[in-house]
Amino acid sequence: MLLKATDIRKTYNLAASSFDVLKGIDLQIDNGEFVSIVGPSGAGKSTLLHILGCLDKPSAGVVIVDNEDIYKLTDIQRAKIRNNKIGFVFQFYHLLGEFTALENVMLPLIVKENRQVNNKLKEKGRELLALVGLEKRIEHKPNQLSGGEQQRVAIARALINGPQLILCDEPTGNLDSESGKNVIDLLFQLNQKNNQAVVVVTHDDDIAKISPKVIYMRDGKLI
Repeated sequence: MLLKATDIRKTYNLAASSFDVLKGIDLQIDNGEFVSIVGPSGAGKSTLLHILGCLDKPSAGVVIVDNEDIYKLTDIQRAKIRNNKIGFVFQFYHLLGEFTALENVMLPLIVKENRQVNNKLKEKGRELLALVGLEKRIEHKPNQLSGGEQQRVAIARALINGPQLILCDEPTGNLDSESGKNVIDLLFQLNQKNNQAVVVVTHDDDIAKISPKVIYMRDGKLI
């Protein structure tokens, strides 16, 4: 077991009322699994993903990542787990426009370890860009890349720390159908080659059809 969530709840308190986004979610992700979490907009999928990935605290419930109860840890301890064990891929690529593809990929490791850019780090970045099929685009900046290529850079960036778990929030939502298919194919390849668990949040039923494990959500609950 890599990740286990038990009775996850999330409530947002508004001025005169409260809104329950998650209503008691239980799930387990094992090492090397490929899982799609599928549901309509507003189902609570992204909120759940953020909680699983140490980005947002639940109102109640327990999340175990690699045998650690992550919401009993300090913020610093939780950030260490997030940086070391989890990679994120978002719908919007969040690449820095003034940086090249290679520099964007290296950035998490530079920040995490306060490292200077050296040949070893550059080589690791180049290897990851080659892995995602962008070995000829390493010096290109985001505005010189297509949407699909930018998402591949984002995937390479998510891999730089060697995570056990890759969390993807609508990774094809900003892409045309062909580019989206290529991104999903790439995630499958990484899952099978590296035995990294991949969780994809999506409203795309086509992704669900090809996923080995599918979790359906609606109105903050699993169905």
